[in-house]
Amino acid sequence: MKVSFLGATKFVTGSNFLLETKKKKILIDCGMFQGSREFEEKNKEEFLYDPKKIDFVILTHAHLDHTGRLPILVKRGFTGKIFATPPTFDLSRLILEDAMNIQEEELFSEEDLLKTMEIFETVDYHTEVKIDDGFSFKLLDAGHILGSAIVEVFTEGKKIVFSGDLGNNPTPLLRQTEIPSSADAVIIESTYGNKIHKDLLSRKDLLEDTIEETIKNKGVLMIPSFAIERTQEILYEMNELVENCRIPQVPVFVDSPLAIKSIDVYKKYDKYYNKEASYLLRSGDKIFEFKNLILAESTEESKKINDVPPPKIIIAGSGMSNGGRILHHEKRYLPDPKSTILFVGFQVEGTLGRKIQDGAKEVEIMGEKVPVLTKRVTIDSYSAHADKNMLFRWLYSIKSSSQIKEEHILKKVFVVHGEEEPSNSLAQTVKDKLGIEAIVPNFGESFEI
Repeated sequence: MKVSFLGATKFVTGSNFLLETKKKKILIDCGMFQGSREFEEKNKEEFLYDPKKIDFVILTHAHLDHTGRLPILVKRGFTGKIFATPPTFDLSRLILEDAMNIQEEELFSEEDLLKTMEIFETVDYHTEVKIDDGFSFKLLDAGHILGSAIVEVFTEGKKIVFSGDLGNNPTPLLRQTEIPSSADAVIIESTYGNKIHKDLLSRKDLLEDTIEETIKNKGVLMIPSFAIERTQEILYEMNELVENCRIPQVPVFVDSPLAIKSIDVYKKYDKYYNKEASYLLRSGDKIFEFKNLILAESTEESKKINDVPPPKIIIAGSGMSNGGRILHHEKRYLPDPKSTILFVGFQVEGTLGRKIQDGAKEVEIMGEKVPVLTKRVTIDSYSAHADKNMLFRWLYSIKSSSQIKEEHILKKVFVVHGEEEPSNSLAQTVKDKLGIEAIVPNFGESFEI
């Protein structure tokens, strides 16, 4: 069989892997390219395969860089099924609707989106799905966002594992990342392939300190946040800080229609939570609701945030400041030395968030030059991605288990979904410590497995 790497490779975002067996052509994810304008222009290009000849798609999770080109795939002739967990189905619908509204049907229309959602088929974790006698797959809990999955593919006597995005355990809401029992080959993400998350167990304390300092300075705390998972985790943490009187009472605005709609999905799928979050829910704690929390869904509600004087907290999308309502707040408050911008997620190279995080003294927002005088804080441990040590331990466990079972012995690892340095770093670690061939594929490369 052959696997082709058509996204989430070094230099190129947008998860997209083509697995070709003797009888089937399967996509694992069909993501939108994100980051610099050069990358995003790739979304308009033709696929490097014929969408009409793809048999089906398996999704790892709902994030746009894993689902964003699905309606384009359908628009260009794909008619098979799209398999995903139930939460991924609901979140994908919200994310794709949001993407359609932002790009104003430039890439795909509402009709394309409706056709896409009609061909979804939901699959629970640990359920083996048999396509035919020669192909089956199973989904495991990746612990990255609600409903995120690791994909185990069984075909031609081999087992191929696609990690998707692996979670940064322990997380405030979700269960631990599961570990496949074996594999012949693994395709693994490497977002933080060269970094270790610091202060993992004290991130809530760091959040508390950042809030308290900003309030003391009578400033505005801006949190560019991904609408799915990160916003919900931050609200979960703030809920506890508020209920235990650990932070002063100030207005907390969630200025993201997508994040607000996603909260309802999170409420719907509480069975996917870890024990602590499940216990709080059973005890009657409304973990996404607390005093002074204000959800600004409409444009009018968003504009009214400006009328509220500091101190205040604004959580808004997008997570990398490459669009969304956070831009209006950054334009207004980045020049304010009393205010703070807090990064709680990975900032892709070329994005506005990365430029601010890297120390730019001036940035361009909506065609205007804006000085950056605000304080910059990063809490990497809030990232939804596993760090270098977690990724290595996950692979080590698969290899060890494979050797014990004496089946599907791990022989090859493909390192993807990372910038060049972290991908190369993780690949070298795999070679040195596991003695396994580790490849960092280029965009468009194919390999026999």
